[in-house]
Amino acid sequence: MTGTIPARNQVLLMVVLLGLSGCGSTEPGLAVPMPDSAGPSEPVQRPEELPLDDVHPCSLLSGAQLDELGVNSKPRPAGRVCSFDVDRARPYYSHVLETITDADLHAWIDGAYASTTVRTRSADVAGFPALTRFRERGTPGDCETLVSVARGQTLRSQLYPITRDAFDQQELCALSAKAATLALRTLRAKG
Repeated sequence: MTGTIPARNQVLLMVVLLGLSGCGSTEPGLAVPMPDSAGPSEPVQRPEELPLDDVHPCSLLSGAQLDELGVNSKPRPAGRVCSFDVDRARPYYSHVLETITDADLHAWIDGAYASTTVRTRSADVAGFPALTRFRERGTPGDCETLVSVARGQTLRSQLYPITRDAFDQQELCALSAKAATLALRTLRAKG
């Protein structure tokens, strides 16, 4: 039986090939240019540089801002990431802030963090270039807001629901952007 592929393996091969044919998709919205279309030699336009090198993400939201977001639990630090939970009344959800000091927005557009399974849109958060990312299909699972705060540095805000079907995608992204905006306000005040 040399030279022939059994029917079961032919089906498996077709599934693999069909799956691979989606790689590198140019579907609109999956990879977007920076809001100012800056290339590597052109600086990204920000209102100011807000380096994250010595900033802990748990320090980016004040008590009043935590109240505004509905956070009712003690922040949970984990390295350069901090989680803020809303877990005393439904719907339950969590905000995550991360200070990334080794990647700019291009990493999510066409670099190490790029993904063809995630919708990526250019955005603006308090005058800073940003990206909004989420999965388009299925039940909304989360939304990320990535803000270019300094050269090669990104503030990541993510909101994910714990209570299923409590939010639509637009609501998740609005809450993620709100947390990013509040964190930027604190970062600017520290500046």
